[in-house]
Amino acid sequence: MMDLSGKVALVTGAGRGIGRAIALKLAERGAIIAVNDVGDAAPANVVVDEVVAKGSRAASFMADVSAAGEVNKLVEAVVSTFGKLHILVNNAGITRDGLVLRMSDADWDGVLNINLRGAFLCTRAVLKYMLKERWGRIVNISSVVGMVGNAGQANYASAKAGLLGLTKSIAKEVASRGITVNAIAPGFIDTEMTRMLRENIRQEVLKEIPVGRFGLPEDVAQAVAFLVSEEAGYITGQVLKVDGGMVMV
Repeated sequence: MMDLSGKVALVTGAGRGIGRAIALKLAERGAIIAVNDVGDAAPANVVVDEVVAKGSRAASFMADVSAAGEVNKLVEAVVSTFGKLHILVNNAGITRDGLVLRMSDADWDGVLNINLRGAFLCTRAVLKYMLKERWGRIVNISSVVGMVGNAGQANYASAKAGLLGLTKSIAKEVASRGITVNAIAPGFIDTEMTRMLRENIRQEVLKEIPVGRFGLPEDVAQAVAFLVSEEAGYITGQVLKVDGGMVMV
């Protein structure tokens, strides 16, 4: 069992979906969880209660990860509350889909700011604490769309592709200090976001998944739990696809 007892993990966008599943899975392994979200604090507080019910410590921290000032205060608050910070999961993300010819500057900037800039800001803020510990784990939640593209998602695909470059570059910078940086590229995961798609589209996507089912948030969470563990200490700069075989490249 990959024991994370005593480790403090910050999970961004953890109020629902994949982020929530990651927070709960790391709590099951013994980690202390800093639940980050933005806007309505109620979902984040529910996740905190769920973590506590599993026997671990947790607190919610509301912050917009695309704003440098808020990110710095977020990380300082986590360290002030729990004493240390060992694990960062950059999960916060949004979609604003549309064809490029009709995509507004605001829709482009909004997705890049949350999905890519947010990961950069959070990583930069946590690294000084991880460097002091000479131990750290950073996992960026990308997407198979960042590897193969998708019509109507130029902004999202660009941000998720950028995360892969960010992952590999930072992995090279900090590997000698006991810090690993990896990315997970989920495929079609059954969340609130994907349930909004029309059923005929969902069925067409299902035909492209060799294992014959959509992924669950818990499938991604299991992969994160491995990558942040001591057992994964010799893995860094890698991209792990969690997609049921949807993209084999």
